[in-house]
Amino acid sequence: MSVEPAATRLRHQVPLLAWLVLVWMLLWGTWSWANLLSGLAVGLTVLVLLPLPHVVGGVRLRPLPVLLFLGHFVTDLVVSGAEVAWQALRPQGLRRTAIVQVQLRADSDLLLTMVAEATSLVPGSLVLDLDRDQRVMTLHLLPVRDRDDVERKRAHVLVVEERLVLAFGSADDVAALERDRAEVAAP
Repeated sequence: MSVEPAATRLRHQVPLLAWLVLVWMLLWGTWSWANLLSGLAVGLTVLVLLPLPHVVGGVRLRPLPVLLFLGHFVTDLVVSGAEVAWQALRPQGLRRTAIVQVQLRADSDLLLTMVAEATSLVPGSLVLDLDRDQRVMTLHLLPVRDRDDVERKRAHVLVVEERLVLAFGSADDVAALERDRAEVAAP
């Protein structure tokens, strides 16, 4: 086990500290020097007592794919929200649900977490389990019409994963995705 240099550790902790101070200020609802200083004290205490490892490889941000992901995500939220609301309000009630497993391709903890969160935030899909070692996500889906609908929704999770890899993945993540696409396309 290697010890991380103090300068490197500090560089990774400063954004987290700033975030903690911002949340502290928002929780209090007013800006004041006392809130800022107490937020710094609380943030530093949290970072010292509960140190988190930094994300290996860092985060890449590609603006155009991020906008593409966000546009599709908002569309998914609206469409799925309307569909789930209709299922809840219609006289026949909810007919069918499904529990499915999706084999993910990303190997980054950060990307797997982002895929799970983006999937779970959309109404009608709930992540039940994420097996990190096997990269298998288990989902509860509602509503589903038939097996073809289940397969469409399973394929949509892979599309969400692809959009997130293209938006936030490292060069290695994107290359691995391209290799996987090539393997699937080749008979």
